[in-house]
Amino acid sequence: MVNIPVNILVIDDDPKVSWILSEGLGTGYAIDNARDGKEGINKLTKLPVGGRPDLVLLDIQMPGMNGIDVLEKIRGLDNSVDVIMLSGHGDTKNIVESVKRGAAEFINKPFDVREVEIHIKSVLEKRKLRAEVSQLQEKLRESRKESLIGDSPGMMEVKNIIEEVADSDLTVLILGESGTGKEIVARLIHGYSPRRKEPFVKVNCAAIPRDLLEAELFGYEKGAFTGAHKTKPGRFEVATKGTMFLDEIGDMPSELQSKLLQVLEQQEFVRVGGIVNIHVDVRIVCATNRNLEDAISQGQMRDDLFYRLNEISINLPSLRNRKSDIPLLVDHFLEKHSLLYNKPRKELKQETIRLLQNFDWPGNVRQLENLIKQIVVRSDENIIYDTLKGPIPSQGRKGPIVDIDDEDFGMKAKVEQAVSEVEKMLITKALHKTNWNRRKAAKMLDISYRSLLYKIKDYKIID
Repeated sequence: MVNIPVNILVIDDDPKVSWILSEGLGTGYAIDNARDGKEGINKLTKLPVGGRPDLVLLDIQMPGMNGIDVLEKIRGLDNSVDVIMLSGHGDTKNIVESVKRGAAEFINKPFDVREVEIHIKSVLEKRKLRAEVSQLQEKLRESRKESLIGDSPGMMEVKNIIEEVADSDLTVLILGESGTGKEIVARLIHGYSPRRKEPFVKVNCAAIPRDLLEAELFGYEKGAFTGAHKTKPGRFEVATKGTMFLDEIGDMPSELQSKLLQVLEQQEFVRVGGIVNIHVDVRIVCATNRNLEDAISQGQMRDDLFYRLNEISINLPSLRNRKSDIPLLVDHFLEKHSLLYNKPRKELKQETIRLLQNFDWPGNVRQLENLIKQIVVRSDENIIYDTLKGPIPSQGRKGPIVDIDDEDFGMKAKVEQAVSEVEKMLITKALHKTNWNRRKAAKMLDISYRSLLYKIKDYKIID
């Protein structure tokens, strides 16, 4: 294997400096020299970016252009070239100024060649570490790119709708349980749209107090209320030309719904305390885990707003309804968090994957990702077995709890059987949620500790 020498440009008006370094550093280094700052800058300018020296040794005190000015020009020409400053004076002012201008190291003259080599190796090692960090960050950025993982029929349908509607300005309503990835869908719609270079602004309607939500969305004028010391634009103004993502739209107070409807229909609104119509050009994407038709019947959602929001709807399937995607999701999260936490990439055993696929995931993809994150950080696959132990009742179950055939309609026996099954399911779930802390589970179930112990034994629930 050929060892490539370290290329060093010495910019110093004393010719002995480059000769001493050339003789003292040996064959691992290729020394070039320039007698003043102007010659040094010219040499660097004529070389292509990839052919420039690995670092520059630069004297501070030189005739004509001093080292500090040369350093600034080098930084402007090629910020990737590291510079070690040399000075026969060593005053604090020069050291501080050199560091401010981007010098990597500072060496006082006269110097020992071995000391110079130590500084050179330190600078090169730091450069290597920066390159590794940069590569790691690039991989991390790639892993963090918004994506919908999965090729199940439900997910393929979601991806197809995203591709079909992204280019339009239709309002999109994303439906799905918490943790299914509604924000990712919203970001993908924005990312595939002609508005992709403009802002993507998210507002969680459930996270902002109702008396502040109007000012947050639509802004306010100076003096509109106590504490309004200056005019503040709202999120809709910030999002103009881009996309506004209204998360948990089902929790928007009814008094704000008419104002949102005005934005949807006329692309304009009035700030709180204002009188002038503000015009915006914003695409609106909404999401909720609520049944909005029920909210309409209960008087919590305007029907005209619902129909305006629901120009296109996307239904995200729960994870328990697309368990075939779990291996792909696990692989993605292992890769993502291994990069994020600088941990070695590992593979899970097939029996572990099967256990994950047999779980019902009430918290959906978010719950799965949090579990995989723990495994990566703690380097312990057994966390899965500790977390998911015990049968978890299916939330997707339909039909009667007990079997009813054409012959046996004995109500008392069937009711007792149904009650027993429900009790066992509730106890198992409570034990799982409390990590099998029986006292906490008893409190959660609102029964006595003794009664819980009896039922665990009676139902043969095994830890």
